[in-house]
Amino acid sequence: MAGFTNYLEDKVINHLFGGTSYTVPGTWYVGLLTAVPSESAAGTEVSGGGYARQAIAWTITGSGTAQAASNAAITFPTATTDWGTVQWAGIYDAITSGNLCAFVALTQADFSTLNPKIINSGDILKIDSGNLKIQLD
Repeated sequence: MAGFTNYLEDKVINHLFGGTSYTVPGTWYVGLLTAVPSESAAGTEVSGGGYARQAIAWTITGSGTAQAASNAAITFPTATTDWGTVQWAGIYDAITSGNLCAFVALTQADFSTLNPKIINSGDILKIDSGNLKIQLD
């Protein structure tokens, strides 16, 4: 499951139909969430313990069913404390603070172990290239 937040939906509608330009961020960032986000709620992002959002770049594929997929592996820093149970990835427009723009549930294909993934101190979470995907329906 993936989706845009109300924040990004408003930006897109206003850009396309309202004449208010939206400037795409120069860099997108992926963060990890331990509580479910929604279009109107940010969920709970991991914090502390060496955690930091990671830059992400996209490859766009398809026509009519276009999809954005990560074009490189995303490796988070080694956890220096327990981060909790990670089930969602959030796409942000800034490395800190900023806005949650989209979100996607992490699936088994994203990990070498089953989802949800419990991140303990000493663990490194890696999402393989192409495994983080955003698609609208």
